[in-house]
Amino acid sequence: MRDVVCTGALSALLMLPGVTWAADAANPPVTFAKEIAPILQERCQECHRKGTAAPMSLMSYEETRPWAKSIRQRVITRNMPPWHLDKTVGIQHFQNDRSLTDAQIATIVGWVDSGAPLGDPKDMPPPKQWPDDEGWQLAKLYGPPDVVLKSEPYTMPAHGQDVWFRPLTEVPITEARWVRAVEMRPGTTAGRKIMHHVLARLVQEEPGGRANPSAAGGDDAAAAGGMAGAGLLMEWAIGKNYDIYRPNTGKLLLPGSHIWWEMHLHAVGEPIRDHAELAVYFYPKGEEPKYRTYLTLFGATANFGSRLDIAPNTVAVTQAFHVLRQPARLENFQPHMHLRGKAMSLEAILPDGTTRMLSYVNNFNFNWMNNYIYADDAAPVLPKGTILHVTAWHDNTRANPNNPDPDQWVGYGDRTVDEMAHAWVNVTYISEADYNEWAAQHKPVRSVADAARTRQ
Repeated sequence: MRDVVCTGALSALLMLPGVTWAADAANPPVTFAKEIAPILQERCQECHRKGTAAPMSLMSYEETRPWAKSIRQRVITRNMPPWHLDKTVGIQHFQNDRSLTDAQIATIVGWVDSGAPLGDPKDMPPPKQWPDDEGWQLAKLYGPPDVVLKSEPYTMPAHGQDVWFRPLTEVPITEARWVRAVEMRPGTTAGRKIMHHVLARLVQEEPGGRANPSAAGGDDAAAAGGMAGAGLLMEWAIGKNYDIYRPNTGKLLLPGSHIWWEMHLHAVGEPIRDHAELAVYFYPKGEEPKYRTYLTLFGATANFGSRLDIAPNTVAVTQAFHVLRQPARLENFQPHMHLRGKAMSLEAILPDGTTRMLSYVNNFNFNWMNNYIYADDAAPVLPKGTILHVTAWHDNTRANPNNPDPDQWVGYGDRTVDEMAHAWVNVTYISEADYNEWAAQHKPVRSVADAARTRQ
């Protein structure tokens, strides 16, 4: 498997031992005020400011300077900002790309290697105004949420086994409403310490039976996690806060529906009581999108986890295949694994036999369940009969710094010390006529590697 953590010749050069940035007359020292502060505002301060879950604030020079060497290492390895996708293969255009460019990484390295100077305070950009942590991120696009749902609270003791809390909350609507965006979060900043993830399943009676064409039976039903109806409205995890559905696309809430929460909680050494919150943004009344999107679980093992068998002191590789029974557009890619997770890829095997790598997360980090949302012009549109090939790598060796015990056999399970191997993907199913119209306007994009395989 490829094991790339930095891309481009520049990044590789910066990682060589002893390589530093030398300032001279032609290259004056990089300063915090002029070059670094704008990067931090653009890519870091959303999380690194007071009142958030981040361990330090990067709002000022005084706050940032003590962390300069750590920042240098984190940006070189692309651990911060958290964006663990291989930038050399697959789709590279995303709505929510928060990664640094090679030029930005070089600028930060240059600043640290030249002594991390402040520079002229007059060069500082105006402070960026951030909403307080009680506000919703999507409010800047849509205004206040139409509905905010809150789960029952739960008190997690300071010490103890993991807990899965599954309360039920009624959705207060009296008529069918289409959803254009959802956002989820723990109720308090402290709650982020104890919540591994939160699932918000939509429980409602679906007219006509099954709502998800990919869950018609067999392995695909297992891949959909047994959710053959309305399915999962959203999953929250560190790194994933919201879903915005594309124009003319959404999810449908029906009268009498409920949210069935699943909160995976773990002890952190102090008792914390918290709840989960879900903000729902509706389309205007009477406006019905053409397409319905389903958040679908595509496993990297047959029968959803039953064959996840990770021997001690090994790197295990598992894979599974899922057939699209209708044409569809994939909206995102979100790998989900636990402490031994190393990498995951999503490939499309087209009906003509060609293979296209869609996304490859080669540097998976359990602490960040990143959701890679494809840009509108990059989201893959796939014909009926396409096979989605999901491959997962788990590192159960001492080389994995997150591994709690490399001498243990590991199988599928809900606990953090167990493992999982699946991708959450929002799938929008379209008609054959829709696909043919799209195909007439867009020649399928194929990589050089794809073309080479075809010639062979």
